Amino acid sequence: MEILLWLVPSLVVLVAAMTWAGWVGREGRGEVDRDVAAERLGRALAKDHTPRRHVAPERVRDRSTGIAVRPTQRDVSDSTRRVS
Repeated sequence: MEILLWLVPSLVVLVAAMTWAGWVGREGRGEVDRDVAAERLGRALAKDHTPRRHVAPERVRDRSTGIAVRPTQRDVSDSTRRVS
């Protein structure tokens, strides 16, 4: 039983957090009048909610070569170099 005494501090913190959350979330804090809430809902529903579509340019698909790392395209100046 004595070995479980190390759980007491965490249990105290847990109970304190639960009490605080219950106090902060109690009914009546920040309550909005029903008429005001209905008016806000009506304004939100009356707004124009047309979806905006972004058309991306069509991507050109690369032919699969089975190589994990694709070779980069070289400039003309790179092909005239000598490998030493």
